[in-house]
Amino acid sequence: MLSYTEENYLKALLKLSFQNEEKPEAGTNEMAAYLGVKPATATDMLKKLKEKNLVTYQKYGKILLTDIGRKNGIAILRKHRLWETFLYEKLDFSWDEVHEVAEQLEHIQSAKLVDKLEEFLNFPEFDPHGDPIPKANGDMPVIAKTLLSELNANQNCTVAAVKDTSTLFLQYLEKLKITIGTKIKVLEVIAFDGSLNIQIENEEPRSVSMKFAESLFINQLP
Repeated sequence: MLSYTEENYLKALLKLSFQNEEKPEAGTNEMAAYLGVKPATATDMLKKLKEKNLVTYQKYGKILLTDIGRKNGIAILRKHRLWETFLYEKLDFSWDEVHEVAEQLEHIQSAKLVDKLEEFLNFPEFDPHGDPIPKANGDMPVIAKTLLSELNANQNCTVAAVKDTSTLFLQYLEKLKITIGTKIKVLEVIAFDGSLNIQIENEEPRSVSMKFAESLFINQLP
């Protein structure tokens, strides 16, 4: 059985590999920064994971998940996103609250409980932030990869996922009444700084920064 810390490292490596699809690997410093630990701490844990055949790793080299490491990472990620969905849909947690609680619940080991949870939620494909939920066999739904910042004036879209899941950004989206599925129309793209004038559903037009536009994945509408 893996420790909580080992599971957290595998999940973090998996998420970093999603960010670097062309090269699904990470460096020690990148790993340490992602987890908020010192590089020496990350190095010690990576040695333990290597001994368990969960990662391939050479000193000062890149870190890759082995097949068994990836399988474990996906299982942890599946539990995390199912618990986030349960908390959001059934217990009325806000989407900026669910991550911290799901971090605790994801370490429950009962596979039967996770399968029952998925069934109870009617087999959701995405969590409250729009992130894909892995199936029991490891398959995941296709995710949106277009950012709001990539649209031109007079184009319409719906919000598909949140790239920046920080508490402050999620709370800001809530203030703007933006959630998954919200319709947005780009009215104008400001050439000077990349900021946008947008209309959210039928609300009054407002200006948002390039940083904002680069933090939302969207599905473009005709």
